[in-house]
Amino acid sequence: MYPYERSLVKKLAGKPFALIGVNSDRDREKLKEVLEEENISWRSFWNGPEGTSGPISKAWNVRAWPTIYVLDGEGKIRYKDVHGAELDKALETLMAEAGHEVDLSNHEEEEEEGEGEGDDDSEEKKDAKSDNDDDAKSEKKGDADGK
Repeated sequence: MYPYERSLVKKLAGKPFALIGVNSDRDREKLKEVLEEENISWRSFWNGPEGTSGPISKAWNVRAWPTIYVLDGEGKIRYKDVHGAELDKALETLMAEAGHEVDLSNHEEEEEEGEGEGDDDSEEKKDAKSDNDDDAKSEKKGDADGK
């Protein structure tokens, strides 16, 4: 799961891009170990001991894991639940709007072998599409920094 994100962070270094994660692991100490082991270099917030029912997922109306929100430079949600090539295209579009041409067309090929782009084996993965995107907030919520 993480090679894809690491590749994005590397390819978009120096561009107006930030990857922010929210982790639903209930055990914060184990989460810290995972962040280090997986070389998570981007900001990753802890959703609290409630796991998937924590304050961040409640504030952002997250109903499935993973849920991906892509915000533009004004903090507006422009894309929701885009993955793989669809996510790359969304990022290329927003980068172009910001005056930065990037090519992520071969991004998926750069993932580490043996690991896919998503978390399809997750027990908590449900229908990733929300019927009501209006409930999603476009502001960061919660004070649950996981680092």
